[in-house]
Amino acid sequence: MHSSTITSKGQTTLPRSVRQALGVVPGDRVRYVILEDREVRILPIRRLSQLFGTLQREGPPVTLQDMERAVAEGANDQ
Repeated sequence: MHSSTITSKGQTTLPRSVRQALGVVPGDRVRYVILEDREVRILPIRRLSQLFGTLQREGPPVTLQDMERAVAEGANDQ
């Protein structure tokens, strides 16, 4: 278990192991999600530049005919 101290200004430092687990570095932002029973989840906020290329796919683009064929084949499997 990891812990840190709250300052008089309400600030704290995330322990190194927590920063590493979240994959955050100085200047990154985090989001706090308040759950039930006084629990809080810390999530990294990813910059748009970090998301670039995550939706790229390999291979040629799929045509509308390919998609329609795949849907028809899937419907026949049921």
